[in-house]
Amino acid sequence: MSTLIAAENLGHAYHDEWLFKNLTLGIQTGQRVALVGINGAGKSTLLKLLAERFSPLEGKIVKNKFVKIGFLDQEPSFPDGYSISDFIFSLENKQQQLIREYEELIEDPNPDEQKLNRLYEELSEHNAWEYEHEIKTILSRMGINHLQQQISTLSGGQKKRLALAKLLIEDPEIYVLDEPTNHLDIDTIEWLEKLLTSGNKTILLVTHDRYFLDNVCNTIVELDRGKIYNYNGNYAYFLEKKSEREAADESTFQKNKNLLKKELEWMRRMPAARTTKSQSRIDSFYDLESKTKQRTDNKTVTLNVKMSRQGNKILELDHIGQSFTDKNVISDFSYTFKHGDRIGLAGKNGTGKSTLLNIITGYLKPEKGIVGKGETTVYGYYKQGGLAFNEKERVIDIVKSDAEYIKMADGQTISASQLLTLFLFPPKKQHGMVEKLSGGEKKRLHLMKVLMQNPNFLILDEPTNDLDIDTLNVLEEFLENFPGVLILVSHDRYLLDKMSEQLFIMEGNGDVQIYNGNYSEYRISLDVAKDKPATKVVKADTISSAPAPVKLTYKEQKELDDSEQAIASFESEIAALTNGLSEIDPVNYQQIQDQTLKIQTIQQHLDKTMERWLELSEKAGSTT
Repeated sequence: MSTLIAAENLGHAYHDEWLFKNLTLGIQTGQRVALVGINGAGKSTLLKLLAERFSPLEGKIVKNKFVKIGFLDQEPSFPDGYSISDFIFSLENKQQQLIREYEELIEDPNPDEQKLNRLYEELSEHNAWEYEHEIKTILSRMGINHLQQQISTLSGGQKKRLALAKLLIEDPEIYVLDEPTNHLDIDTIEWLEKLLTSGNKTILLVTHDRYFLDNVCNTIVELDRGKIYNYNGNYAYFLEKKSEREAADESTFQKNKNLLKKELEWMRRMPAARTTKSQSRIDSFYDLESKTKQRTDNKTVTLNVKMSRQGNKILELDHIGQSFTDKNVISDFSYTFKHGDRIGLAGKNGTGKSTLLNIITGYLKPEKGIVGKGETTVYGYYKQGGLAFNEKERVIDIVKSDAEYIKMADGQTISASQLLTLFLFPPKKQHGMVEKLSGGEKKRLHLMKVLMQNPNFLILDEPTNDLDIDTLNVLEEFLENFPGVLILVSHDRYLLDKMSEQLFIMEGNGDVQIYNGNYSEYRISLDVAKDKPATKVVKADTISSAPAPVKLTYKEQKELDDSEQAIASFESEIAALTNGLSEIDPVNYQQIQDQTLKIQTIQQHLDKTMERWLELSEKAGSTT
């Protein structure tokens, strides 16, 4: 493999603070590299330097001048006055210009037939029909349909998808992607995974999505306190080796700490004679002091804020209905929330997820139905768009505007400054301006403000966007122990699988289906149903307080009959997958792991179906 791009002795500072110095990194043909590290470590800056968006303060970027780099910024910018069509189609590309003219013409309700015939001939002459289909597929997947629309009218998420579409159409030699899965629904993420792993693409990306990272990348590069660590393997391998490295670092740190204490005593003795001391030993002291101080900055976020008491009545949705400009978003949805509900809200972009959340929290009054909120219910609503911070305000003043003191889960009361420190905002950042925070740090500040409200009904709308993986791990630990109601909207399949026990699925036609299980189980049930038309995907009914009937209803009898077929299908699927394990090359660990995970997930689905079958069988037997 040849090196396509390399960073040599790279150094760069931001707001007078060095992010890294003497950093060296090479990306080879066919490598798909994930760059990981905590928020503020300099990941986005490193991507921009490698994409040649600006020059480093120290060192250089080396690449062949003919190598084309495609860069997806976390927050893309666009030329003023451009339409989607202006941005997407390159003036230098004859095929793209023909496709542009054709696509714009067929959008016209009364297209010029002569122009259409001419374009048909030219597209055929330039062998552009396959390319046209490819471009149309990419635009459709990204939800881009109206080429004449002005970019200035698009939302932030639409702009990110537009920038990604442009990059995929250009198909550069090197893909440099900063959070490519933000603002994509899960179906589109899975499609993007297949696209990026086809061919021999060279990729460098930053992502918080661990399933995406595992499915796309074959190398992980960690940026930690200005240094680079390379791991040739998947995310699980990275975690294992990182843990080993940190254990070694901890041992070295303790030795350095003990040595520093001795050297400090030496430095303090006989200050008047300091000029006679060994200069090399003095230099070594300051070097050791710098290393030890740097090591102590590496802490973890702690989330343990207090939860408000929750009464018996939490929230009741009674025959909710909502539509916008003749589009039916929610038809007739009812649900009574229970203690400990952990619900994942799933559906494609534009199916009404945010509408349902706004109805639940009272930001939107539904056209039909009743929302009955319990007196003790306290919402904590982390919105996808984030908070509109005053960039010129100090970080600590943002927190103090809510409360000077905050009560923690253990009953302890701490100051706003102490809470910020727990959330990895040291005093220097606390008294600095919001504009100096990275995108991920702003999201962490937003999350902290939400948790400060001591909610017992927590709604997280895409909480993973721009958060580093370390913070996500801590968030997951907090959510696992959170005793209140949780509603989670996320394109992060790992988080949905781990945190949700039930799904509200927005179908896009006004229907909201309720499914008992996590996202992977739901997808497998759809695959099984697709492969076996006779198999029914079992979905849970809306919770009802009505007493159970004394015999099987028609619906229950049909469910009992269908579950027998479903059980047979699941067992057959497990047997086939188990037999297939012996055919996989033993060194192909990733394929074995994926196959095993699929077997385990189907087995869980089988167990649930068996439980329901037994329940219905016993009930049917008791009435005979």
